[in-house]
Amino acid sequence: MNSTILIEPEAHTSLVYRSEVRLIWSLSIASIVVYINLYLVQGILPLIANRFDVAVSHGTLLLSVTSFSMAFSLLFYAVLSDRIGRRTPLLISLYLLLLSDLLMVFVADFSQLVTLRLLQGVLLAAVPAIAMAYFKDELSKAAMLKAGAIYIAANSLGGIAGRLIGGALSLHFPWQEVICVILLVSFIGVVTVHCLLPAKGKSRHLPSHLFAATKPTTWYSSLYCDLTGFWHHLKDSKLRSIYLVGGLAFLVMVNQFSYIQLHLMSSPFHWGRFQVTLIFLCYLSGTLASLYSSRWIGRFGRARLFNLAILAMFLGGLVTLLNTTLAICIGFLMSSFGFFLLHSGCNAWVAQRARVHRAKATALYLCCYYLGASLGGPYLLPFWQHWGWSGVVAASSIVLLVLAWVLHRLTQASSDEVARVDFVTE
Repeated sequence: MNSTILIEPEAHTSLVYRSEVRLIWSLSIASIVVYINLYLVQGILPLIANRFDVAVSHGTLLLSVTSFSMAFSLLFYAVLSDRIGRRTPLLISLYLLLLSDLLMVFVADFSQLVTLRLLQGVLLAAVPAIAMAYFKDELSKAAMLKAGAIYIAANSLGGIAGRLIGGALSLHFPWQEVICVILLVSFIGVVTVHCLLPAKGKSRHLPSHLFAATKPTTWYSSLYCDLTGFWHHLKDSKLRSIYLVGGLAFLVMVNQFSYIQLHLMSSPFHWGRFQVTLIFLCYLSGTLASLYSSRWIGRFGRARLFNLAILAMFLGGLVTLLNTTLAICIGFLMSSFGFFLLHSGCNAWVAQRARVHRAKATALYLCCYYLGASLGGPYLLPFWQHWGWSGVVAASSIVLLVLAWVLHRLTQASSDEVARVDFVTE
């Protein structure tokens, strides 16, 4: 009897550890699937232009409409997952994503493809809206820090894979075959996620209405509860600042990558349509930053790491003005490193600061994040048209200066030592 009592705590700890590892792996794989599907079109724009007889510039609409519908759908999934749990909406959205990939094989014209990509944005939103809240519900504090870093690293790997796989396949295969390969990759990923996710009924998540004084009994009282959850986070000045940081940072990052492709395809570089997708390998420095972000923030504090991130993004842009292939690659390695360091820190901070309605807090951050991306294109376009790449760098620097000011206001109340304690204990 005594030996049994001594063994049981160790067995329980082992089971908890394995469950946490499975959750981290499953959501990270789900993230890779999502971002492969989101950024696929950036690597196959010439193929889309040929297949549907449209200008390449019109093909960029496919990413814009997907990001736009994705941004607002995040709020829907936040409400849904806080009400019925994390696992079910996440899995249903992934299987419906597979169906939408299958439908892409049979689209007949560009307008149908735009409509389908708009729908895909709704489906793609589930994983980013739910993941960090899922981690917060199920993981220990120590595991939460590692999970957030690994998850953001998986985001970057998915973005790289989507662009490079699409670009490589488009050189040798027609539209239908490219989409079939993506469907197969996505199917393997989704089935793996389904197998790894903890079984239904084992989640420690409680529906958000249980935190209310009274349980909602009508649709309008439920709606009021949900709106109250969003308002609860929007009233928090620190969270509002974090949301602004995410939006401004992604405005610069994702759109710089779009315009540098146009720059590299023109004189004096004349890169080919697959060559320009190789610039996304610079995301790998961001993968590294994401993996080590929790360790560095815990050691040095948020303020120092966020300042380093902004400095890396700012200097990275300036380095590209040397206008050589090596300088551009080094500049984007620096910018990617800074951006993902900042993004992974903000993403984890939001999830840890929100004690109730966690999915809503994460969804608000990501909504601002993707809205920033959608606004960045129109903002940078006139600078590109009048001054080329140097204009894009100048306009980005203006945004980064605003971002630095916001971060200063966000962190000035706490010393580095306080920031380290806050990151672990919130």
